[in-house]
Formats: sequence, structure tokens, C-alpha cells
Amino acid sequence: MTSIDQVLAFNREYIASRGYERHLTDKFPDKKLAVLSCMDTRLSVLLQDALGLKNGDAKIIKNAGAVIPSPWDSVMRSLIVAVYELGVTEIMVVAHTGCGACHMSFGHFREEMLERGIPAAELERADVDLDSWLDGFHDTEKSVRETVACIMNHPLIPSDVSVRGFIIDSATGELTEVLINTQ
Repeated sequence: MTSIDQVLAFNREYIASRGYERHLTDKFPDKKLAVLSCMDTRLSVLLQDALGLKNGDAKIIKNAGAVIPSPWDSVMRSLIVAVYELGVTEIMVVAHTGCGACHMSFGHFREEMLERGIPAAELERADVDLDSWLDGFHDTEKSVRETVACIMNHPLIPSDVSVRGFIIDSATGELTEVLINTQ
């Protein structure tokens, strides 16, 4: 049985036992909070537990590295929707210790892609700079500062939205604030 088949079997039992009832809420975050964090599996439950969040408290947006590669990407789109459609007034950027995005590069992916049958021509696409698009970051604090600045300086984010950055310990959940120089 594949992992997806296992998930589907569990889901049928979950629905039959009405396990969803304890999670019922609406689309508006009770704490008026959005959290941008990494997709790392260590944070799947730890993030909400360490932040004291229950279902319905916050909009959680996850991607590789908790970064905003472009001011007009899907992360910014989600944050803008959260602010204007869902009443978010505070945004937390939460990176973490030991992040794999800290050392990733297209050079590494390139060899793996070729080995798995991706044609070399696809890796030379003129419409995408894969070196930049698949590059990670090399300093977690700097990455958090850049992501917070991208949000704060975005022309569609109003100045009354509070944006702060943090690094969470992937093992303990301890948060360390990354101070942002606003001058």
C-alpha cells in the first residue's frame, strides 16, 4: 500500500468517526495573524504547538525556506489576501535552525534532475534563471531580515500591519526574534 493509499484509508475512518468536529472554525484567523514558515517536516506540529496556536487562530503559509523569492509571488499574494480579505493585522516570518534551504543550489539539483531523466534542454530554459530560482540562502538571520523587509516594503501592504521575524529551534521550538533595523 502506498503512502497516499494509507492516507486515503485513514481519511475514510476519520470522516466516519467525525474526527473533524474538533477542528471546526471559519476562514477568519481568530488572532488576526499570518505566519510564513518553512515546509520542513519537523515543523508540521511543532510550529503551532510552540506558538500556542490552535486550529483557526492563524493563517499558516509554508514554503521551502520561509522566503519570498519575488515580491509578486504566491507567498505575497497569500499575505495580501490574508490582510485584505481575512483581517490579518500581524505577520510573523518564522525560519528555523538546520534548514535545508540554507545550503541548496541549482548545481546540486541539476545533477539529480539529469540522473532522473529531465532533458538537459529543460535545464537551459531562457524564461527561467534556475540558478536564482533554485538557490537557497546561506545566512538564516539575513534571510529572515530580507523576507521581513520584502513584506514591510511591499507597495500593497499597509503600514499598520505589524511584521516581525523569528528563528525557531527545530528541536525545542524556542523562538529567537531577529531584530530588523528599520532605519
